[in-house]
Amino acid sequence: MPKESPCIKVSKTLAEKTLILAGKLGLADRELEIQKEIDAVHIPLIRNPSEEEVAKLRAEVPDFKIDIHAFPERKQRPKTIEESLKNQLPPHLLASLPRALDVIGDIAIIEVPPELKAYEKRIGEAIMERHRNVRTVLAKAGAVSGTYRLREFTLIAGEQKTSTVHKEFGCTFHVDVAKAYFSPRLSHEHERVASLVQQNETVVDLFAGVGPFSVLIAKRNKDVKVYAVDINSKAIDLLKRNIRVNRVENRVFPILGDARQVVEQKLVGVADRVIMNLPENATEFVEAACEATRPAGGIVHFYGFVHLPDTLENMKLRFSEAVDKTGRKVERFLFAKTIRETAPYEWQFVLDAKIV
Repeated sequence: MPKESPCIKVSKTLAEKTLILAGKLGLADRELEIQKEIDAVHIPLIRNPSEEEVAKLRAEVPDFKIDIHAFPERKQRPKTIEESLKNQLPPHLLASLPRALDVIGDIAIIEVPPELKAYEKRIGEAIMERHRNVRTVLAKAGAVSGTYRLREFTLIAGEQKTSTVHKEFGCTFHVDVAKAYFSPRLSHEHERVASLVQQNETVVDLFAGVGPFSVLIAKRNKDVKVYAVDINSKAIDLLKRNIRVNRVENRVFPILGDARQVVEQKLVGVADRVIMNLPENATEFVEAACEATRPAGGIVHFYGFVHLPDTLENMKLRFSEAVDKTGRKVERFLFAKTIRETAPYEWQFVLDAKIV
């Protein structure tokens, strides 16, 4: 049943600004739905504003009217997926609902356990109800595999697509999750490494993908040179687009090819800093990373997986041994940390090592 309430009637072009001001003054009624007309918007208020409040509004928005309008109550979004599905799934299955999801642009990606396969469409719809910016929900249909680190997906709700635009720390990334690897769970790691890069550094990103490390580094630093390498031509195509969109053409240089061959042919001894985000088998490329590092030394950011009962200390030892075999040496570790859990008893880790 619509409820009559005092409101501000204002043009559509001024509606957002007016709503913010009304919220700051404690006037906006969040329980009622804003109503739109062809060229005007009615913003519901919890009460008639005082003369002083009208004056404050008028100082920022000169053209509006205090009016009375009928408003429907705002539909409350469920706070959790479990809350949305509690009357639609058998109670014993609610505990199996996925607790984590990756949101890349307007695409949500989840892992649906086998016992919930029959309910995956409804789960996808519940995610879209909970996250209004999501337009596509994909379920993982296999593990990350192959040279390009890709996985298969099944559409369970929304639009049939795998490409989107993702924003991260002021950068815009065109991503296609079916064609090039991308993980939003590494966003803070992208930012951390970018914050460490100094002016005039040369960076070699050995497994650059669509450019989350390379582009952010170049965006943050005007006088750097980043060589962004990847073996996946689709990833390089997206990387080139992201370089243009973020206006870092004169700082990021994409190179298609196997990291070892690219270093050997073009990048020997150029790097102040090397990024090795290939946790499945980065150890195989330690020689290439050391070869790319300047003779005077540099920093290597090495990513890998650790499985219990193994330890991070053991990973540091193995990395040091791999570096020793190249004729270089780990002077010291600057940083060592597990980043995220990737499976039961498995974590992704990062080592920042000073190589001499």
